[in-house]
Amino acid sequence: MSKDKFKSMPEIEGRKPRRPGFKKGERKRIEKSQIIEMFKNTFIMLAIAVVAGGVLGFVYEQTKAPIAEMEQRTKQNACRKVFYNAASFSETVINEYPVTDEFRELWNKVDITNCMKAEDGDGNLLGYVVEVVTHEGYGGDIDFYVGISLDGTVNGISFIEISETAGLGMRADEVLSPQFKNRLSDRFVVTKNGAASDEEIDAISSATITSKAVVGGVNAALDYFRMILGGGGDES
Repeated sequence: MSKDKFKSMPEIEGRKPRRPGFKKGERKRIEKSQIIEMFKNTFIMLAIAVVAGGVLGFVYEQTKAPIAEMEQRTKQNACRKVFYNAASFSETVINEYPVTDEFRELWNKVDITNCMKAEDGDGNLLGYVVEVVTHEGYGGDIDFYVGISLDGTVNGISFIEISETAGLGMRADEVLSPQFKNRLSDRFVVTKNGAASDEEIDAISSATITSKAVVGGVNAALDYFRMILGGGGDES
């Protein structure tokens, strides 16, 4: 039997057999179409990204000033809660009065992140607003302001961020804040039996950890006031 009988017609005729399913040149056309489609999709995605970036940039520029103004207003309101008799508050002076190694060693779980001067209508210094972040809260960091008059009296505290247990530690503003209004003491301590002296702060029921964290933060602010600001007596 002739071997040509087992060859395909293209082989007998000396032609290269075509792959099944594709006509001549069809594969190249498909591949070219796929490449074009890929570039097209890439271009569309890039265009969308550029437009979206431009829109976001425009929105940011339009909202940057109002957001900054709102943040400043919120900060001023928080300052007034702890220094109600002040007419204005300065920009931060934390860089002018940075914490020392001695302070960090004493308060290694508390950060002093901000400090502002509280002034009367004539620009006279009344005291300071110190921002404290304590890392000893039950639910995480507790961020709050402490208002301190020049004689060392704590005018009050105002919470900025707190994430303690609902119904327990989250009652800090309700239970602890009122106890720090116009209180003068070298150091505050937590008690569970009801405050009987100026230095005692009655703990939140079933939230002793939160209470100790806040009281410790206030004591840290007082130490910053005395150790770093020098009591503020020589400020003008």
